[in-house]
Amino acid sequence: MSILPQNISSTDAKRLSAKASEKSTSTPLGTLGSGENALLIEELYEQWRTNPESIDITWRSFFEGFSLGCQNAPIPVHSSSSKSASPSSSLPGTSADFLYKQGKIHDLLFAYRTLGHHISNLDPLGFNKSTLPDLDLHNFKLTESDLETTFDSMTLAGGGPRTLREILRILKDSYCGNLATEYMHIQDFKVRRWVRDRLEAPQVDLPVAKKERILNRLIDAEQLERFLHTRFVGLKRFSLEGGETLIPMLDAILENCQKFGVSQLVMGMAHRGRINVMANILGKDFKQVFAEFAGFSIPANVGDGDVKYHLGYDSSVVTSSGTQVGVTLAPNPSHLETVNPVVEGKARAWQRLLGDTEQRSRVLPILIHGDAAFIGQGVVAETFNMSQLEGYRTGGTIHLIVNNQIGFTTIPEDSRSAVYCTALGKSFGLPIFHVNGDDPISAVRAIEIALEFRQTFKKDIIIDLYCYRRHGHNEGDEPNFTQPTLYQSVDKHPLVSEIFLRAMIQKNQSSEEKVQTYKKSFEERLTVALNQTKADHKDFKVAIRPPLQCPGLLNPVDTAVPVETIQKIGFAISTPPQNFSVNPKLIKWLDQRKQMTEGKLPIDWAMAEALSFGSLLVQQIPIRLSGQDCRRGTFSQRHSVIYDTTNRNSYTPLMNIQPKQERYCVYNSPLSEYAVLGFDYGYSIDYPEILIMWEAQFGDFINGAQIIIDQYLTSAETKWGTRSNIVLLLPHGYHGQGPEHSSARFERFLQACAEDNIFVTNCSTPAQYFHALRRQAIRKIKKPLIIMTPKGLLRDKRCVSTIEDLSTGRFEEILPDPIVTQNAKRLVFCTGKVFFDLQDYQKANAITDTALIRVEQMYPLHTEKLHAIVAKHPKATEFIWCQEEPVNMGAWFFMEPRLRALFKKEIRYVGRDESASPATGYHSIHELEQAELVQKAFSK
Repeated sequence: MSILPQNISSTDAKRLSAKASEKSTSTPLGTLGSGENALLIEELYEQWRTNPESIDITWRSFFEGFSLGCQNAPIPVHSSSSKSASPSSSLPGTSADFLYKQGKIHDLLFAYRTLGHHISNLDPLGFNKSTLPDLDLHNFKLTESDLETTFDSMTLAGGGPRTLREILRILKDSYCGNLATEYMHIQDFKVRRWVRDRLEAPQVDLPVAKKERILNRLIDAEQLERFLHTRFVGLKRFSLEGGETLIPMLDAILENCQKFGVSQLVMGMAHRGRINVMANILGKDFKQVFAEFAGFSIPANVGDGDVKYHLGYDSSVVTSSGTQVGVTLAPNPSHLETVNPVVEGKARAWQRLLGDTEQRSRVLPILIHGDAAFIGQGVVAETFNMSQLEGYRTGGTIHLIVNNQIGFTTIPEDSRSAVYCTALGKSFGLPIFHVNGDDPISAVRAIEIALEFRQTFKKDIIIDLYCYRRHGHNEGDEPNFTQPTLYQSVDKHPLVSEIFLRAMIQKNQSSEEKVQTYKKSFEERLTVALNQTKADHKDFKVAIRPPLQCPGLLNPVDTAVPVETIQKIGFAISTPPQNFSVNPKLIKWLDQRKQMTEGKLPIDWAMAEALSFGSLLVQQIPIRLSGQDCRRGTFSQRHSVIYDTTNRNSYTPLMNIQPKQERYCVYNSPLSEYAVLGFDYGYSIDYPEILIMWEAQFGDFINGAQIIIDQYLTSAETKWGTRSNIVLLLPHGYHGQGPEHSSARFERFLQACAEDNIFVTNCSTPAQYFHALRRQAIRKIKKPLIIMTPKGLLRDKRCVSTIEDLSTGRFEEILPDPIVTQNAKRLVFCTGKVFFDLQDYQKANAITDTALIRVEQMYPLHTEKLHAIVAKHPKATEFIWCQEEPVNMGAWFFMEPRLRALFKKEIRYVGRDESASPATGYHSIHELEQAELVQKAFSK
């Protein structure tokens, strides 16, 4: 937000900023960067508007002179009722010396608000004690003799006359205590003032009942960790010990949900403290926790399962007021921050399910991070970047960092270049709270402000909980190997509950006896639960689990659409609205679509896609498509959104088929694969009724999202029982354009195929693509679908279909040769684009003894259809697999053993030689290689 009058020209604004920057270097804060200088000027300008006499006379003259040069510039308004108006009425004097010092008070306020966090008390272990000479009084031309002088405190804590001593006390309490805040980097003045007013508000001691609740939550956290540590010696659990204040903070969010209209929490967190959070916040039964530690718990709907500190959990928590709050904790692999975009996608899905797509206030995403991972992993920045984008916003996220001040064995000095692990948040203009983990009252205060902030501004906020890790990276790790001095302090440090209890005892608000009674009661609950767990599983026997299987995966699905419906959709999406200026090239494109609808032109790939989308929308199945440039399409083929050439107003044809239809949501994504795919995957988990697709700009961009593929998409069902129906559209095909963008690396997907986990397809006709998409949306079985989509074939006249192909039939996993239908002596199995090159050679040379069999779906492989097609060629003696990709890539290593086992024959390979690169960078070599492999497919 600019501090300047709205009618000031950009030239004048630049001149003022330049002059002000020069001027600011003469102040005690001249060492601050340009961003801080701009904020100082803004603060001064606000103060000048309300009370010109309260600022330095040189600044006053500067603003007055500049405003006189600006037409209609605002003139300061004095109000006798203003709390800080005219300091001469309540302050000791108006001498030049006093007014000069009064002006320096503003510099003092600005300095503490900007830099006070550097001298705050954050580290429970006491290692971060520091001083900041910049905040010494003499830097502001003030001395000890001025401490009892009364000044106008301006915007501090509501303003009004205060002694310098009182001003300093408020500043230190607000900015230099156990709660420190970075917010002066925020460019939005309204946001900055909101945070300032809450930090500087007088603090009232909490009611005893609330303190008791905080103390009990701390004891709950500590007692559970101690119980697990002694009953399950040596087992990993990634203890919360040292960071127990996390539990009362999360409890405070739940307790305030009703006040702020939140009915659903969607959470993600790494390992540390996860078991404690599930038990003490989400209400996971202690018996279930103990069964997992004892090895008794093997869910029926999960295959291989996962370790207990990766698991997710869903529950409905009842607060002290009787309000029910839904809470879902997403499962999380060891790639710690990978869960971030998944949670955001899940939250967006919940918002749609609950009709919360306008305000996005009922569903709250919460992400709990580790300090080393937060600053170390790039997906954090990618997720932040999506937070305010149209297709990905969720109304703001509370980020809570459990700051152990160490990674695995790495201290902050070796793991980051910034002072704080939260440095990234400043680039997105987010408020950042740092709080001492040994002060649960300040921690709860921070989380309550954070919740109010999120609900008010619909933006992210960060809380950095400074704590420590009582054990090593896990309970079997020895931290003294690498951090002997640090862990000497850790070993001596008292429990946070003990520190908090002492403070309460001093105020006669609790007693040791009362706490011991509570601890004994909690211990008894745990003991009873453990004994019951052992009794319930006394006859438990471990058995090797069979692989997950889905027998109905290859059952046919009716995906045909009546001709009348296809034509209705086709005409609707090829007719722009009246008085809408369409790009001349698109007018021709729309006309071609109309001719396809009329049957005058064959249907190409993009039209088949649009018709499949439209058929689902009128069938009341919603669609979401996101990806880089997916609205237009990387290859300018889709044009889901058309723009008026005169004003860039947009029109979405698929949203205008008929009055009652479902929504088609298509979003250009940021230049990210990792976070965006994670987001869409998360969305698909909690909203399975939608057809959700992520499209890579080029297929090999899947490289950037490989962690999401490996940790979630291909393995989540067998690990956690989590199912998704997401579709990945990956442009693939060799066209002599170099190693980049040729291959979608589908060998990686095939390598990950097992237990009926995903579908991997490489469709060769628009009709096959049409039916594959409809099958995915209609079928009740939910599995991710990987589609290798074309590039050059998008406009290739060989790759077309008819309306009849869409109005009849269904998706065919295997396609026979359309020319040589029986009695071939040679069978060439292939997939995708290479079929057309093989068919051209077959036609050009009138070859009748070789049949081309297309494997449209490589996994799950439809062996019955494959057998039936091969049976039509009983004279076949030679079996070939032909592919464009190098031998160490593509489908060869996946298909060869399967074909050999099916037909009891050796399978000959035809394709490119092994290569470290997906493709050559020379077009001429590509053409030579392609011609050679095609010719070899038909030779002995």
